[in-house]
Amino acid sequence: MAISPRSLHTVAAAALLGLGLSVSTPSQALPISECIAPADPGGGWDFTCRSVGKLLYDLDLVDNPVKVVNMPGGVGAVAFSNVAGKRADDSDLIVATSTVGITQIAQGRYPGGVDTMRWLGMLGTDVGVVLVDDDSPYQSLDGLLEAMVDDPSSVVMAGSSGVGGWDHIRALMLAEAAGLPDDKIGSVRWVQFDGGGPAVTQMMGGHVDAVSTDLGEIAGFIKSGDVRVLAVLADKPLAPPFEDLPTAVSQGYDVTGYNWRGFYTGGEVSDADYQSMVDTLKTLYDSPEWKQVAERNGLVPLWRGGDEFNAFVRDTADKVESISREIGVIQ
Repeated sequence: MAISPRSLHTVAAAALLGLGLSVSTPSQALPISECIAPADPGGGWDFTCRSVGKLLYDLDLVDNPVKVVNMPGGVGAVAFSNVAGKRADDSDLIVATSTVGITQIAQGRYPGGVDTMRWLGMLGTDVGVVLVDDDSPYQSLDGLLEAMVDDPSSVVMAGSSGVGGWDHIRALMLAEAAGLPDDKIGSVRWVQFDGGGPAVTQMMGGHVDAVSTDLGEIAGFIKSGDVRVLAVLADKPLAPPFEDLPTAVSQGYDVTGYNWRGFYTGGEVSDADYQSMVDTLKTLYDSPEWKQVAERNGLVPLWRGGDEFNAFVRDTADKVESISREIGVIQ
């Protein structure tokens, strides 16, 4: 029978006391005792904190239940500022974040850049997808992007974010990879709708030409056959039932567009504590329990952690900042 870390800690302490030796027990023998959700209860960041915090304790990866603190404000900026100013070296603290947070940082809406924090890992993601109506003249990603490069204003794209949001940025990353010059990026026409579903409905009505959004928002349209997926923005093919959808990478465009869920911690956390936190989250990620929670909530389990994740965050922020400048979102 497997013995949990908490049980081992208790047994060891009892053995030492039985020998008449004193025991010094830290209040938190294992990392992570608090998770900040930079939003009100009920949203994605709140879900990330609460689901991961519960599993950390249920799987005996921490000694005590993880405290969840909601700290809304500025689309994550308030929590970011609080950690940077007051808790930069707190090795028991993790903060929920996502692609939205990185976009905000890259566009200068947080009080600091990506290097202000240490990025722990992503555990799951929704995946970007570019699609057209099943009757669209655009039969392939090449065809759509060629039209955008030839005349950026000839294609009307849509999604659930505004200009400079992640849906928009992902579409522009593809256009840039296809050869659209920097000075023409801002000419691509973009329409925002209140969700990927409404965007697809408007596309099917002939009001826009293509949609860039998250797969999870429009999976029903794909299953019904009402749309044609030109690309999913993932490193490799997805799991069933979407394994036959082509990736942009497989078509020669080195573009991924994950809407991931993950965590950061303070920028002054020691290397040893940082690595311990990364290892703890990786152990959680590897559990079948996390896979079930992720998939039940529409996420594709996906891990990037430690140095790899730090590099990924910096690269994403650089790309978002560059495109945001080209379209005038930031100066």
